[in-house]
Amino acid sequence: MRLPKRLSTLMSGFVLALILPCGTGAPAQAEQPQRLPSYVTDSAGALRGGQTAEVQSAIDSLYTKDHERLWVVYVHDFAGMDAQSWGEQTAKASNFGDRDVLLSVAIDDRGYAFTGSAPASVSEKELDQLLGDQVEPKLRAGDWAGAAITTANGLSAAMSDSGGGLSIWVVLLLVLVVAVLVGGLLLWSRGRKGRRARAEVEAARKVDPADSQALGALPLAALDARSKELLVDIDNAIRTSAEELRLATDEFGATATAPFTGALEAAKNALGKAFSIRQQLDDDIPETPEQQRTMLVELISTCGRADHELDAKVTEFDAMRNLLINAGERLDALTRDLIELTARAPGSEAALAQLVAAQPASVLTPIHDNVNMAKERISFAEKGIQDGRTAAARPVGEQGAAVAAIRAAEAAINTARTLLNAVDTAATDIEQARAGLPGIIEELRHDLGTAAALIKHGGPELAAAATAARTALDHASIEGANNPLGTFQQAVGADTVLDKAIAAATDRRLAAEDLARRLDQALTAARGQINAATDFISTRRGGVDAEPRTRLAEAQRSLDQAQQLAESDPAQALTAAQRATELGTRALVTAQAAVQQWQSQQAGSNSQTGAVLSGILIDGVLRGMGGGYRSGGGGFSGGGGGSYGPGSYGGSDGSRRISRGGRF
Repeated sequence: MRLPKRLSTLMSGFVLALILPCGTGAPAQAEQPQRLPSYVTDSAGALRGGQTAEVQSAIDSLYTKDHERLWVVYVHDFAGMDAQSWGEQTAKASNFGDRDVLLSVAIDDRGYAFTGSAPASVSEKELDQLLGDQVEPKLRAGDWAGAAITTANGLSAAMSDSGGGLSIWVVLLLVLVVAVLVGGLLLWSRGRKGRRARAEVEAARKVDPADSQALGALPLAALDARSKELLVDIDNAIRTSAEELRLATDEFGATATAPFTGALEAAKNALGKAFSIRQQLDDDIPETPEQQRTMLVELISTCGRADHELDAKVTEFDAMRNLLINAGERLDALTRDLIELTARAPGSEAALAQLVAAQPASVLTPIHDNVNMAKERISFAEKGIQDGRTAAARPVGEQGAAVAAIRAAEAAINTARTLLNAVDTAATDIEQARAGLPGIIEELRHDLGTAAALIKHGGPELAAAATAARTALDHASIEGANNPLGTFQQAVGADTVLDKAIAAATDRRLAAEDLARRLDQALTAARGQINAATDFISTRRGGVDAEPRTRLAEAQRSLDQAQQLAESDPAQALTAAQRATELGTRALVTAQAAVQQWQSQQAGSNSQTGAVLSGILIDGVLRGMGGGYRSGGGGFSGGGGGSYGPGSYGGSDGSRRISRGGRF
């Protein structure tokens, strides 16, 4: 913890003004903040005889017992600075950590400062008492060694008995107050985060599960929450649907409920895939945020498809269950439709006869048998209506056959109506088909050209649609005049299917182009990050250890993999490129930290240490070379007796850098 302002004022230089009886001597040279070379620094000559050893012994005892590092420095003055600033700058220059404190004493200025992070187990009151009641009197009396020894012993005593002068009840009360404040802050923060998270999830609920682009723009946390909601909702819906379907199957039979069974199975399959994705997200293998986003979008889209499979059959299922409620009304309505179609049949038959007389037989091929087929459907519907009335008259629970009869009659009547309508409108349809054939032929040719450009992205769907469209085009070109109606209908159908396949292929092409663009950006970013890390490590390799070099090598391997997969598997290549960027960034950051640590351990900066950092010179002593270099190329001694030589081609013995160490 930082020393409080009140205590800092107390510690930062309370000048003990002692009026000396004799005249002042010549002023000493101002002493600037400095990097301390040892735990006891006495540039003012304050300690005499064995006092330095006594102070050092107290400092060592404090560290041995409590692992707290006390540094003591005696200077003449604080170079015109206030005591606290001088102490803080000296602590910073000396690379102090959380367990370092500094007692700075200016014997001529009669000021002192106690700087650093106070031990967690020492209270502010205990520090006040130590400095004000014990240390300051020693300083006032000129007992410089005693002040340092008292500081070391007092810190040790306070750390051993953290209760100090505080009552246990006061401590408990303070702890309780802090806990309440922290708890209130946490609750407020969580409440704020919770409200924001709920708003994001609410926005996610409004996004169509089929809109993957909109889903991809949502926050990751909202996607995760929405995916879990959908899993629960769809699982519940499927379980409920399965129970309802079982009851319907018991009543109406497996044949009548087959469409709903198929929809339910499709929904179950989609839900199974969604649960599989959720399992991958929840397992012990971590995914990158981008991978999580992709998987969550797929999960939500899959749940959406499962939901759609069930919703698409809701109206039909409800109609089946409700047929028995108004079966009599439905059967009466079908009877009226049957009478109307029976009355229309003679007129349609006469219209067909006129067409036969006016048109070639090939032109009438699509409708030649329509009237006879309509009469057959009318007869079938009549029987279905009779069967439905018989089934509806049975006891409750035995009326399920009425549903099948009603539906069969409805289908037969609808088919008969369509057949007769085709005859009644044939003359107009034939003329419209003749007029529309040139346009649909041209449309087919244009769409086939578009499909050819998309064949790479179309897959089997586009290939099949293009083949069918080409067949329809050939048939329209040859048989258009003989059978304009049938040819036109075939061409329109083939072109509709081809249009859908082209749309799907276009989407895949755009997705592929987007993936290629993202991959190109990722590769550029990876190369840039790796080049930056490579240049930094190469020019400062004397201060870089194994970790950043390992990260850099792995980054290069991932980049090579991405480049190799760019054509065959761009999605996997993108993942590799992103990992290369991440590793390259980590390599650069860890290398920068290693170089900073290496530089902090050097006594000073000069051309020789710069050459060692750059890897131009190699520490010969550490490599066991004595005073020379392996090739006899003129080793030389650096400050402190180290032996260095220039690097050269060869293994580790020829290129090993200087080792590093920390303060202790």
